[in-house]
Amino acid sequence: MTSLDATRAELALVVLYLNKAEARDKICRAIQYGSKFLSDGQPGTAQTVDKNTSLARKVFRLFKFVNDLHGLISPVPQGTPLPLVLLGKSKNALLSTFLFLDQIVWLGRSGIYKNKERADQIGRISLFCWMGSSVCTTLVEIAELYRLSVSMKKLEKDLKNTDKLKNDLYRSKLQKSKERDLALIKSAMDIVVAIGLLQLAPTKITPRVTGAFGFITSLISCYQLLPSPQKAKAT
Repeated sequence: MTSLDATRAELALVVLYLNKAEARDKICRAIQYGSKFLSDGQPGTAQTVDKNTSLARKVFRLFKFVNDLHGLISPVPQGTPLPLVLLGKSKNALLSTFLFLDQIVWLGRSGIYKNKERADQIGRISLFCWMGSSVCTTLVEIAELYRLSVSMKKLEKDLKNTDKLKNDLYRSKLQKSKERDLALIKSAMDIVVAIGLLQLAPTKITPRVTGAFGFITSLISCYQLLPSPQKAKAT
C-alpha cells in the first residue's frame, strides 16, 4: 500500500465517522463539557460556548427518542434473565422520555415555547430521567460483565493447556469484556454528570467537576463510535 492509499483509507475513516449525526453530537458534547470545565460556572467566553453548544446539540437529537422507543418494544435475546430484561427496558423507557422532554426544552430555549418556568421544570424532569437511565445502564453492564466472566472461566477450563488467545470465541469474549468495561465506566461517570447538572450536591460536584466528567464520557462516546477499517474499505 502506497502512502497515498494509506491517506485515502484514513480519510475514508474520517468521512465515515463524521457522516454520523451521533458522532457530530458527541464531538459537540466534548466541546460543551470542556467549556463547562474551563468556565467553572463563571460568566465569560467559556460559559457562552457551553450554553450555545448545549442548545445546538439538541437539534441533533430531534426525534431520537424513537430509537429507544423501538428498543423498548423490541424482543430481547432468549435466555436473558428477567431482572436484566426489566433493567434494559427501564433504561429504554427513561432514555426515550429524556430525549422526548429534551425537545420541549429546546422549544423553550429557542423562544417557541413561551412558558419558561414550565420548560425549566420539564428540563429538570428530563435530567432525572437521564440519570435514571444511566443507573440502569450501570447495573446492566455490571450484570453482563459477571455473566461474561462466568462464561469465560468455563471456556478457559475447556481450553486448558492451549493458547487461549488463538481461540476465536475466547478473543471475541475478551473484546466484549473490554467494551463492557468501557461502557460501565462511562455510565457510572454519567451519573455524576447528571447529579452535577441537577445540582444535587453543589458543594462536592461543582461545574468544573461536572465538566471534567462530562468531557471524559464524551471522549469515550467518540471512541465507541469509531468505525472499523473494514467498513471504510467497503465504502
